[in-house]
Parts: sequence; C-alpha cells; structure tokens
Amino acid sequence: MADEEEQPSQKRLRKALMEQVKRQQIEQQKKEVVKRLMDQAAYDRLMNIRISNNDLYTQLVDLIISLAQSNRIQGKLTEAQLLQILEKVTYRPDTKIEYKHK
Repeated sequence: MADEEEQPSQKRLRKALMEQVKRQQIEQQKKEVVKRLMDQAAYDRLMNIRISNNDLYTQLVDLIISLAQSNRIQGKLTEAQLLQILEKVTYRPDTKIEYKHK
C-alpha cells in the first residue's frame, strides 16, 4: 500500500523535475541568442542586471529577442544601446509633491 501512495508523488516529482529542466534549457537558449546579438560589455551588463533583478532581466531579454526578430537591431547591440533600452523600460515620471498652504 505504501508503494501505491509513493507512485503519484514520484510522478509529480518527475514532472516537476522535467519542467524545471525544460525551463533551464529555454533560459540557456535565450542566453545564447542574446549573447550573439550583443557585444561583450552589453552582455556583461545584462548578466549583472540578471543578478540584481531577474524580472527586469527577463523583460529585457524578451524585448531584445523580439527587436531582433523584427529586424530593428542592426549589428551587435552595444552597452550604450542597452542602456537606452533599459531607460525606456524602467522610465517612471517624476512624482511631484505640492504643498498647499491654507
């Protein structure tokens, strides 16, 4: 009876492991594509962003890949161009605090 209870949990564990392997393979493929699209300085900066903010990294990688697919990137992406993209992605208008005196 213990074997019957372990099988569904083993199946779930195997399925979760396979999903994680698949996610890692997709991530590796994205890294390879982005590395081909960028010069070394830009790629290094992107990897630093990955360490500090994984959500922003994912957003940037997806954006860079879509720009490349639509032929909007000519040649290798430089660090300055990456910074421009980063600025557009993270832009937030300045908040203004107004004091109204009575």
